[in-house]
Amino acid sequence: MAAATLTATERARRVKLMIFDVDGVLTDGGLVFTAEGDTMKVFHSMDGHGAKLLRQAGIETAIITGRKSGIVAVRAKELKIAHLYQGVENKPDAFADLLRQTGMKPEECGYMGDDWVDLGVMLKVGFAAAPANSHPEVIARAHWVSEARGGHGAVREVCDTLLRAQNKYDELLAAACAGTEQKGLVG
Repeated sequence: MAAATLTATERARRVKLMIFDVDGVLTDGGLVFTAEGDTMKVFHSMDGHGAKLLRQAGIETAIITGRKSGIVAVRAKELKIAHLYQGVENKPDAFADLLRQTGMKPEECGYMGDDWVDLGVMLKVGFAAAPANSHPEVIARAHWVSEARGGHGAVREVCDTLLRAQNKYDELLAAACAGTEQKGLVG
């Protein structure tokens, strides 16, 4: 089947590596600066739990972001996101490096971004996702758009979509209902 004719669900079924931008995706895009010049960010716990569920289901996760932040490094470590690219000026170059490191093919990757700087990667991956409040040009090029805004559950929504497409959602939910969910999955 030609890639152009695949549905979002068919594309999601092939994802082995899901990549996220930070500002506007894992956060609401707001930047709070301290007097010392540090940047504060707020993350949604359900988004974090979704990323951990992906890992539990065998889907790798990565972050590619233009800003560099100790807070993002801490969050990535907490979520056990092994592939972290910060301070990236050229996201397609970082994506190419990620492909080399993981051995993945572009069609096996998903990417969630919200603004023009993300388009260079979104147009290369097999599954391009965007939060509801993304720039209109990004939404127009995404295969899938969340109902939630960035930083307000959009990442969890895409994680659930991937898990459902790959028939892993019900098993993970049943484990959670039975109290046998894998330890350490707090988002």
